[in-house]
Amino acid sequence: MYKLEDLKVWTKAMKVAKDIYVLSSAFPSAEKFGLTSQIRRSAISIASNIAEGAGRNTKGEFRNFLSIASDSSYELFTQLTLAYNLNLTSENLVQPILEEVVEIQKMNYSLIKTLV
Repeated sequence: MYKLEDLKVWTKAMKVAKDIYVLSSAFPSAEKFGLTSQIRRSAISIASNIAEGAGRNTKGEFRNFLSIASDSSYELFTQLTLAYNLNLTSENLVQPILEEVVEIQKMNYSLIKTLV
């Protein structure tokens, strides 16, 4: 088991989830049950799966949850790119979050490699 506060990737994922809530709150209300909901679920899924894996008893289980978190990070990247392409947000707002998501992907990959 791992202490969440010691996992920098979890801390960064929590920040991204918060940033996503702030960003998506400006989306049109017509997207409330569409892209807004999907983006928020993907962001929450990253941090949640890291947390769930950290609480598991084996490295293999932790790797599995980190893999799911990785999948969610790629979903989030795609959804944020779509939100930008649909003019739901501006480049100056979405670009820093996209960069954070890529950083999470790299950190997550590195953590997975240590659990082999």
